Amino acid sequence: MSAMQSFSIFSKAIANNQLSQYIIMKGTHFTVIAFTLLAFACSLASAFDPSPLQDFCVAVKDIKNGVFVNGKFCEDPKLAVAEDFFFSGLNKPGNTSNLVGSNVTTVNVDQIPGLNTLGISLVRIDYAPYGLNPPHTHPRGTEILVVIEGTLYVGFVTSNPDNRLFTKILNPGDVFVFPIGLIHFQFNIGKTEAVAFAGLSSQNAGVITIANAVFGSNPPINPDVLTKAFQLDKNVVQYLQSRF
Repeated sequence: MSAMQSFSIFSKAIANNQLSQYIIMKGTHFTVIAFTLLAFACSLASAFDPSPLQDFCVAVKDIKNGVFVNGKFCEDPKLAVAEDFFFSGLNKPGNTSNLVGSNVTTVNVDQIPGLNTLGISLVRIDYAPYGLNPPHTHPRGTEILVVIEGTLYVGFVTSNPDNRLFTKILNPGDVFVFPIGLIHFQFNIGKTEAVAFAGLSSQNAGVITIANAVFGSNPPINPDVLTKAFQLDKNVVQYLQSRF
């Protein structure tokens, strides 16, 4: 008996209130058919949660104390205006007068409300001569970067256990991709200023600068933890924490 014939009999048994009798008679065969149908149904279903757009989401019993997750509340489309999809200012250089010599101008859903739910954002990165966009990750987005001015040494490191380093020297017009979640960096190796633009595959990709997170957390991580993790003298760890 084929699966389709058995399924036809099964349907008739339901219609005639004879399901229990049919299951007894065809128990083993019915089980196989049931699992086959279940597998087919599962193959048509979506089996993943959308990536969260914030660092965490603590469950609450009282929805009055809750907040909206994965985006922002939506405005009535009839009330939308052109300004909701507009940002001006990426033609202006960012201030690179800081310890690392770089500045990131972000254009995400906080600057352009119309980006909500669209899964994309943009940044402009300015680099002073020998300026660095230090090692960091974007937990919620892949980044694709294009150099406009200057020469950048860029790279990313893969996850454990390989920790492979991929690097490239980029000139104007060159493009490089940093996969989601991986530590990456850009370093201006030229004697002149550099400029790059990057797109990210999230309306809020997030950013974790490694040194700031490890040595500048609030409250500070116990120095004993970092001493063992980085195999450094405790005094060195405490000095590094004082720098952040």
